[in-house]
Amino acid sequence: MDFNRALLIHHSHAGKSNRANTVGVAVGELAPAFQELVIARTNGPGDGERLCRERGEQFDVVFILGGDGTVHECVNGLAVLENPPLVGVLPGGTCNDFARSLGISPDVKTAAKEFIEGKTKLVDIGRANDRVFTNFYGIGLISDTSQNINPNLKGALGKLSYFISTLQTVNAAKGFHYVLEADGEKLEGEAVMIYVSNGRSLATNALPFAKDSMEDGKLDVLIIRETGLPLLRDILSHKPQEEFNPQNESIIYLKASSLKLHTDEPMLADTDGELYLQTPAELSVLSGHLHFLTGAGE
Repeated sequence: MDFNRALLIHHSHAGKSNRANTVGVAVGELAPAFQELVIARTNGPGDGERLCRERGEQFDVVFILGGDGTVHECVNGLAVLENPPLVGVLPGGTCNDFARSLGISPDVKTAAKEFIEGKTKLVDIGRANDRVFTNFYGIGLISDTSQNINPNLKGALGKLSYFISTLQTVNAAKGFHYVLEADGEKLEGEAVMIYVSNGRSLATNALPFAKDSMEDGKLDVLIIRETGLPLLRDILSHKPQEEFNPQNESIIYLKASSLKLHTDEPMLADTDGELYLQTPAELSVLSGHLHFLTGAGE
């Protein structure tokens, strides 16, 4: 990797409890590759976004050590830059789904070593109204599950807490009426979940979308009409493939570059695991918007 200056951002409370040791491991691998490696800690909401927006262009590479929420925040600061730096995501959260989509090792030391090789990919970023997302935007069951996660269990049990929350939520999921315009084509009906994906992983499970789904200028859209664990297993049991054609009548799948989503009442949306947006929403793709370092799995 032929760069001079790098910034390593880490969230003091994200994901894994042994944060100081994790930062030390990352620094030990990355520091020899740069003339200057600046380490910055975020302590509260908005810190990562502000830091990336204000200082991102001062560095050749910005490393983000944290989970999907930390990545979401930082990318919202990087995406607005005229000359954004190269981005490296070091997995430090519970699921690290976007890092998985980039083929990055879940082990921080291994991921940092692989980054030094400098393999990169120009990746699409999703936009939801005036915000961006790396992995997904979803309403219904997906946001209900996130709301029901016990934060104490999340810290103690990690990804198992998502499974527990899903079990508690799935049979009580409420249907809603939606109107969706996808590249100008109108769809309308009842659903329990709408999941708009840029990434290829959900709660550590590989999604059945094509390998180039983060580079094709399209969003993958799943409209789930009915709930139940067998249906979720049906989606997640498919291997990633060139063309996903679900046979289950309770699943509508489509690809689109722009979407307009309306629901009868405002609904809380989950973006990369963060709950702060609501419907209605206009979604689109920022095609090939950011350069990311990738792992050996890509």
